[in-house]
Amino acid sequence: MLKVINCRTSIQVLIVLAVVMLTGCISVPDSVKGTSPSPVQDLLSVKNAPELFIGQEGRFGGKVLDVVNENHRTRLEISSLPLASDASPELNEPSIGRIYAYVNSFLEPNDFKGNYVTVVGPIMGLEKGKIGQADHSYVVINATGYQRWRSVQRVLMPYGPGSWNYYGSPYYSGWGWNWYYPDPASIETILTK
Repeated sequence: MLKVINCRTSIQVLIVLAVVMLTGCISVPDSVKGTSPSPVQDLLSVKNAPELFIGQEGRFGGKVLDVVNENHRTRLEISSLPLASDASPELNEPSIGRIYAYVNSFLEPNDFKGNYVTVVGPIMGLEKGKIGQADHSYVVINATGYQRWRSVQRVLMPYGPGSWNYYGSPYYSGWGWNWYYPDPASIETILTK
């Protein structure tokens, strides 16, 4: 009976530790957490019925296409992308629309243009603009917080031979330096804080 209780207790402790460790791995940066527990992130819903979302907190992110400094504020034109669980834009996804994010301070255009950003703040509605010669309606957010993301590349090395000198074909075995034929290394672009 004592062993069963100890086993159950051990399993429960391991589960709690695993959950605590995993929740610490991916978290939304404080600068874009916002004040509501779950900010609106569905840009298409906001664009289709903006009157339902005006005043609600939204969180959107993507690539900054243009930066316009106005008196006492800066307007970021963002090509919006779906957000990952850490609120960073998903790089390999298509754009879901464009937004104007107004930040109530001066932002250096060279620091933002062409880079990735996530913004959070109240949704203000739609604003007319142009993409080239075409008219476009931008979702407008008054950004109370933002997170600029760094784009970095990392090299993913292929698996090497196993501990029994096995790589690929079961009939091939080699000796010496670089005797096996590895797959080419791939390069992956990711966003970090």
